[in-house]
Amino acid sequence: MLTTHQVQWLFLGLVAVLVLGTLFGAGARLLRQPAVVGEILAGILIGPSLFGGALADFLFPADTRPLLAAFANVGLALFMFVIGYELPFDELRDKARVALRISLCSVAVPFVLGVLLALYLVRDHHVHSQTGFVLFLGPAMSVTAFPVLARILTDYGLDRTRLGGIALAGAGIGDVLAWLLLGLVVTVNGGTGQARLLLVPLGLIVMVTLVRPLLRRAFTAVEGSGGTGGPLVGVMAGLMLSCWAAEWVGIHFIFGAFLFGTVTPRTERADAKSELTGHIESISGVLLLPVYFVLSGLRVDLSGIGFAGLGELVLILLVALAGKFLGAFAGARLSGIPMLQATALAALMNTRGLTEIVLLTAGLELGVIDASFYSLMILMALVTTAMTGPMLRVLERRAGGDARQLGEFEYERQGFRGYVAG
Repeated sequence: MLTTHQVQWLFLGLVAVLVLGTLFGAGARLLRQPAVVGEILAGILIGPSLFGGALADFLFPADTRPLLAAFANVGLALFMFVIGYELPFDELRDKARVALRISLCSVAVPFVLGVLLALYLVRDHHVHSQTGFVLFLGPAMSVTAFPVLARILTDYGLDRTRLGGIALAGAGIGDVLAWLLLGLVVTVNGGTGQARLLLVPLGLIVMVTLVRPLLRRAFTAVEGSGGTGGPLVGVMAGLMLSCWAAEWVGIHFIFGAFLFGTVTPRTERADAKSELTGHIESISGVLLLPVYFVLSGLRVDLSGIGFAGLGELVLILLVALAGKFLGAFAGARLSGIPMLQATALAALMNTRGLTEIVLLTAGLELGVIDASFYSLMILMALVTTAMTGPMLRVLERRAGGDARQLGEFEYERQGFRGYVAG
């Protein structure tokens, strides 16, 4: 039973998140940055890095933070569902070979470099499993934030271009690979109920052969009615059950949410599709996700980073930037994409943002990484995400100041022209 004090401060905490998230998110947008950058910075600035955490303790008392975390987890589940649901399957089909080559290179190179860096750093951090730490840094360096990338492409007018389509498809494939790798880390690190992990393949079969057809029938039944209220209830119930099943078998609930999003059928009606995702995003985007990101920022403690920590941060940034850039650039050039557009793709694939923060928070909760390393990696995610916009503006000027000219190109090798439709 909640006490009156907890109820009062729960609502005051939600108000604080709304105000902080709105102000700092608006400030980030003025600087042409994603709102999540501002929300994370809000948490960092009121957290233990400044004033010893006194402001955070006042706004979010310790006995109310678990309640706020519960709200945040619901928002995270909704967010991961939308990521899975909005994976660009059409782009994947049309641009499969080029996107697959770019995504494999942009995952493999940072993964290897991340593992090598982890082998060097693991002795300086207190973690439950050194093997888990080493394997975790691979996918942590490899991820690209698909939702943030999609927003950046739209803001710069590249979403309807050939370059934008390849970037979205490559990021979609890369995110799936990164989450699969993280699932392997969870298994190696000793998820709860190891025997239950054997049920994961059965769960995948049930999702594809039973859940997806049932949802498709539900969507078809209301396609002529102009509404999505019935399917929305079914989708929400199925999503929560999928999250529960993921936790029950011993993996993080974000995998259940992401998987459920990928198997949910896409309706043929664009308005119904936007209404479905619109309902979910209106629930999570305004309040629940800002709670998650502000709380994530509160966990960042830079007060004791010291010279050793700064050295680690420099190494992390070098590996993160070089790994993604070299991997994506190499994959693009191997596909016959011109130098300027290959550079733009490499810059876009360095966008980490929301997805990276979700992955890092999961790693911290699972004990794969410690608090100090989490803080450094969050800074890396913010820096690499913030760099994408300025880099695109520079490349746009080199293309004559025209985003369309940057986004459209001809392959440099005749043999690769058939790889991308349109």
